[in-house]
Amino acid sequence: MNINRLKEKPFYLDEEDLRWVESTLGQMTVQEKIGQLFFMVGYKQDEHFLKHIAQEIGIGGLMCRSMAKEDVISTVATLQRSARIPLLIAANLEAGGQGITKDGTKIGSNMAIAATGNNELAYQLGKICAVEGQSVGANYAFAPVVDIDYTFRNPITNTRTFGNDPQAVMEMGAAYVKGCQEQGMAASVKHFPGDGVDERDQHLVTSVNTLTPEAWDRSFGSVYRHLIDEGAKTVMVGHISLPEYSKLLNASLRDEEILPASLASELLGELLRERLGFNGLIITDATTMAGMNIPMPRNELVPRAIENGCDMFLFTKNLEEDVKFMREGLETGMLSASRLDEAVLRILGLKASLKLQERDNVPVLDKAVEVLGHERHRETARAITDQSITLVKEESGVLPITAERFPRVLLYDIESEANALGYSKTSGLAASFIPLLENEGFSVTRFEPTGVYEGLQSSFTEMKESYDIIVYLCNLATKSNQTAVRIEWLNPMGINVPNYINSIPTVFISTENPYHLLDVPRVKTYINTYGVNDYTLPLLLEKLMGVSEFKGKSPIDPFCGKWDTRL
Repeated sequence: MNINRLKEKPFYLDEEDLRWVESTLGQMTVQEKIGQLFFMVGYKQDEHFLKHIAQEIGIGGLMCRSMAKEDVISTVATLQRSARIPLLIAANLEAGGQGITKDGTKIGSNMAIAATGNNELAYQLGKICAVEGQSVGANYAFAPVVDIDYTFRNPITNTRTFGNDPQAVMEMGAAYVKGCQEQGMAASVKHFPGDGVDERDQHLVTSVNTLTPEAWDRSFGSVYRHLIDEGAKTVMVGHISLPEYSKLLNASLRDEEILPASLASELLGELLRERLGFNGLIITDATTMAGMNIPMPRNELVPRAIENGCDMFLFTKNLEEDVKFMREGLETGMLSASRLDEAVLRILGLKASLKLQERDNVPVLDKAVEVLGHERHRETARAITDQSITLVKEESGVLPITAERFPRVLLYDIESEANALGYSKTSGLAASFIPLLENEGFSVTRFEPTGVYEGLQSSFTEMKESYDIIVYLCNLATKSNQTAVRIEWLNPMGINVPNYINSIPTVFISTENPYHLLDVPRVKTYINTYGVNDYTLPLLLEKLMGVSEFKGKSPIDPFCGKWDTRL
């Protein structure tokens, strides 16, 4: 690649930037070039390890999982002070500054913002993610997610998407990129060529986008083309195959030769680079995911990911071994010297476009304290929550719910275990919701399964005489490594299933997955909140009590295409 391509979109390097890139590349050893390809992950401050990867491996970047602000700052400071070439510091800044530090603001999920129908709020999300992320040392957002949630069964896209309308995904994705990159932080649109068609999770299998080339061009293709035109600096590539397009671009491919996009040269080169005109940096999704490791042995996929078109390699299964595989790939010809240089050029080009070579990249705690959780950011979070909570269906005469009309509440709470990788799930909601109800004068009984065997359960008459309304609070989040987001009811015979909907007014609230009508189709009053932040439960209660109106519009089909869910 001609180095002058870095003067073009999306990096727009000036002559001084270009000289830094050229000079830096010229001084690098082969081992240093290989080191720059790797993008590691950090969970905690471990000075010895951080210095090792920054100085001896010479990694190009590190993604921080959410930690306390002091830990993030300490980690970044150690890395940046140890590295000869400034590092890219990234995080999953999909829903707010809490993506990199637990002290950041949780603004709202992409789907919550889609439910507001307000593109300005997507812009504000990108801006706040950048401002809060930068305050603790980040310069790279692994966001926005521009997958399209075509199937309600997909367990990983869900509320991380802007819904199932390509036009809305395109507009809100572009607004996020603009808000983020205007602050000097790189955005990464993901997960090319697009998740949300297959119901399976690319963390667990190589998933398949089954769209025809024409259908892909009209949907995912239009989204990526627009965001590339708008200047997105990087694209994250998923472990998702696109068989019909792969065959169109390479008619000689047999089915068993079709690879996920992260390894597919025809998708990375001919589709993303040539047809869509992307000149920025291409980074793999996490290379520890099964979707990448199933199709090819590790010692081959490591160098081939770069040879076939990716510029950076996200995470390692075994750091020393993966670096060895990359070096051996170069020695055996699986990775060419020209592709290695081209990838490193784009890595340095991205860094120069962010002016990392000129910045002081070490964050300062006092400045972070001023930024994180700023009142303006919290106001945006509140506005998104207020405008997104959606009344999907309503039984006439049930709302508003007041203590005068329904003094005795039976609360069923349904929760899943917290996600180990932390996609921002809040747990223990019932313990927070019950006091809010009681403060409004309700008497709340939390459902506890007793007398569960047939013949010994609570009587129908007793239930009708004891409670005026039943409220379900369901908090099952999208997360990695699950195959479905469905309700697992209690034994025997699903004792907590909504059996009384024709006898006791029943309201079902889903605070995460918006598709639970699949499991409670005949519930007559159903509400989605698309996630939980500090404002969700108080604002939800206001709407239930008629103090404020429900303003959200479903950005997906909450009825899951089933006729009985509309009854």
